[in-house]
Amino acid sequence: MEYDVIEQRTRRRETLRKTLTYFFLSIWALIVLFPFYWMILSSLKSYSAYNSEYIPKFFTLAPTLQNYRDAFTAVPLSRYFLNTLIFTLVTTALMLVVILFAAFAFARLDFPGKNVVFALFLALMMIPNELVIITNFVTITNWGLRNTFTGLILPSVTSVFYIYLLKENFEQIPDELYKAAKVDGTSDLKYLFKVMLPICQPTMVTITILKIIECWNAYVWPRLITDDEAYFLVSNGIQEIRENGFGRENIPAMMAAVVVISVPLIVLFLIFRKKVMAGVSRGGTKG
Repeated sequence: MEYDVIEQRTRRRETLRKTLTYFFLSIWALIVLFPFYWMILSSLKSYSAYNSEYIPKFFTLAPTLQNYRDAFTAVPLSRYFLNTLIFTLVTTALMLVVILFAAFAFARLDFPGKNVVFALFLALMMIPNELVIITNFVTITNWGLRNTFTGLILPSVTSVFYIYLLKENFEQIPDELYKAAKVDGTSDLKYLFKVMLPICQPTMVTITILKIIECWNAYVWPRLITDDEAYFLVSNGIQEIRENGFGRENIPAMMAAVVVISVPLIVLFLIFRKKVMAGVSRGGTKG
């Protein structure tokens, strides 16, 4: 009898704990998601309806898609999308090749000064991004690569952090597996692609998605290195939209453009969210 009472109290406490947890998580989710809701809602309001609201309304009875049509006609948004897609895919592909071989070299190969070189690589993370941008800008300008895809892509084809993250994952694979493969006559390249890469697939997917998001949202570097509209990306194209497209006052049209630009990243994350979580958790686990 006493055992049943204790068990009931335990269940009540657990139920209360879960209820409070889900309640506060729901409140936090509403706070986080509200800006996205407001962005979509504003994009569905007409310019006159939006400006006539002295007190903002959290709904609309007359939604319109005119703002989305204006987003593709007032400025060459399609060209911005194509430029961003080229920049994102090429940069991500080149970076994956660079960090894959670099991480494998640091994790499995033995060469003189490996630890010193890797320490110097990590030290690069201590340098402020502003200094790197200045150096890259001067270099790309001197090479005559401004307003080119090459100038946009080159400074972003490697990442010390991603090399470190992938190296940590590679080192979790037992050394005995590598030694056994070498005894069987397996080359380093074959071992990398047939054994290590499949094992670390969640981390590779995570790095790929994070890099895609980074490239898609890039603003400072594309803004510095390009002043030709033919090479604008969607991020710095927003400024062009604001200045020479809809104007600063047409908030609904601006919101429509932002929604169009944001949708690909949101869909990408929703599709691969489990892979991202698995890759991040694996990167933080040792042994």
